[in-house]
Amino acid sequence: MKKIRLLAIASLFALSVVSASASTICENFTNNPAADGWQIFGNTNLFRWKATNQHLAVTWDSSQSNSYFYHPLGMTLGRTNNFMLGFEFRLNDIAIGTDPGYPSVFQIGIGLLNFTEATNNNFIIGSGYQAPDVVEFDYFPAFADTHHHYSASVTTPIISSDNNFASVGFTVPLELVPGANYHAVMIYTATDQTLRTALSSNGVPVGPIQDTTLNAGFDDFKVDTISINSYSDAGQDTTVYTNIDGSTVVYAGSVLAHGVVDKIAFGSPLPHTQVLAAAPGQVQFNGATNWVYTLERTADFQSWTEVSASASSWDGVMTLSDTNQPSSRAFYRIRTDLP
Repeated sequence: MKKIRLLAIASLFALSVVSASASTICENFTNNPAADGWQIFGNTNLFRWKATNQHLAVTWDSSQSNSYFYHPLGMTLGRTNNFMLGFEFRLNDIAIGTDPGYPSVFQIGIGLLNFTEATNNNFIIGSGYQAPDVVEFDYFPAFADTHHHYSASVTTPIISSDNNFASVGFTVPLELVPGANYHAVMIYTATDQTLRTALSSNGVPVGPIQDTTLNAGFDDFKVDTISINSYSDAGQDTTVYTNIDGSTVVYAGSVLAHGVVDKIAFGSPLPHTQVLAAAPGQVQFNGATNWVYTLERTADFQSWTEVSASASSWDGVMTLSDTNQPSSRAFYRIRTDLP
């Protein structure tokens, strides 16, 4: 199984996490995901496991009903929980305005949702106020007509149980290139109530993606499911608006896109890496079950080098040692990965 690298945690600092339960989910699609608890809600033809390519082929088609390729988390997350979600994806093609009644732009999404809410007939993502309990990565392709132009953008909304939006901006312009492979990592920390997202392509950073922060008026969110989301475009405002210059616009949008999703990984809580002792070239710490730890070294805090074998963890004391300790001064950190 290929390791899915999600987060590097600087060692010699403790990350405090309080949680009554824990969950890790890793899926690399080497086997039929149905055997690992993945399910489909809605149009089953939009999601196809490809055994030969070992990935999931996805169609985002807003002309269809809300459809999800999903896996229960086994827990419910809210503003007081720490969690991370990572995935790889590629868009083969994407087109907007494919539904004549909805000529503008519409999103494709991957993230976390509340399954009961999202499968309710009244769940309408396009209205802006009828899609509670969502935390996701959204991509909006560029849109242009005779009088208007909107650049492609990425945003990471958090929507509360009362349909309030957390403080989030659009990272724009940011166009995802068809055929390019992308790796997204979303990390929410309860201490500052902020969702941070990193996006890269073949190891090269893309963005940076704007953070999402729960503002003072935000109530709470409740999500319990990982999901690849093909949303319906139904229920949007199809009013024809007239601009000052006399041009008209319909803001309702639609999308048809094809691509693949691979190597999905989820973890909550974030691992509690409490350093117990440190000696030259060696760190002793408390590990957590279901995580993999590796010692890394730097001399300049610009580049880091693996200096120990990766060790699968358990709840207890672990020790990592530099296998080739330098004679000059060095600094160390513990990298934490999901398997």
